[in-house]
Amino acid sequence: MAIGDVYEAEACEDVYYVDTGMYDVPEYGSVYIVDAERPALVDTGLGTNYERILDAMAEVGLAPEELEVIALTHIHLDHAGGAGFLAEACPNATVYVHELGARHLVDPERIWEGTKGAVGDQIEHYVEPEAVPEDRLVEVSGGDEIDLGDHTFEVVHAPGHAPHQVVFHDPTIDGVFTADAAGIYTPSTDEMHVTSPPVNFDLEQALADVETIAELDPETLLFGHFGPAPTGDKLDVYAEMLADWVAAVESKRAELGDDDAVVDHFVETVETPDIWGESKASAEVAMNVRGIIVALDRDD
Repeated sequence: MAIGDVYEAEACEDVYYVDTGMYDVPEYGSVYIVDAERPALVDTGLGTNYERILDAMAEVGLAPEELEVIALTHIHLDHAGGAGFLAEACPNATVYVHELGARHLVDPERIWEGTKGAVGDQIEHYVEPEAVPEDRLVEVSGGDEIDLGDHTFEVVHAPGHAPHQVVFHDPTIDGVFTADAAGIYTPSTDEMHVTSPPVNFDLEQALADVETIAELDPETLLFGHFGPAPTGDKLDVYAEMLADWVAAVESKRAELGDDDAVVDHFVETVETPDIWGESKASAEVAMNVRGIIVALDRDD
């Protein structure tokens, strides 16, 4: 797998995905193209390399003016940062987003400032998002459907990662586009990894979201990070991993009594995929530890 490559999603008819090269590493950021009667994107990546998505659409055989749906799982900029750029490039596309996130696409200043605080030095990989025109937005909530003609996205609210997060269940492919609700997956290592960024991570709700996806009983999980994979036991593995992760951070914080030391401890000890490289791996771990610390303080 390489940055910019486009792949067919096995066992998922009409679905393709592109490696967006997020954070300048392969196998981390994926955007999905659904070549349906109403062609759709699921998420848009950072916006930094949105041209790669247009190139991927061209490889699939879709012109920008043919795209009708941009379905956002949530408004974190690694998933929605390209929405404004792609809305401009694809004039007939409507952007669908959870009702709690819509205003931040129309006026992205607050999400931009919040992202700077959350990702630290990794902001060098981002670009300031462009606004999405309000008349190009449709707000959705759990229980809604996005009609693609020969596919349907059933909208399922999954707020454990962020209050504005949804996942999309597509019965046509027996798959769920999981956003960050089922964790992070690296296909080259066949491993699951946690995601628990600040400021809204909630363990109890995140575990409930995993259970919600399990109840849909999909054959395929289509991860935002990264790519599609058979469901197998991945949801069970992730639920156990997530609970253990929060407990480990809480225990180490009680032991060390210094948040910076806690972050440093896990950056030095958590194993991450070689393919992410040292810079991204360290930043990923640090961000996830900070997310747990924020959640612990909030729950006190």
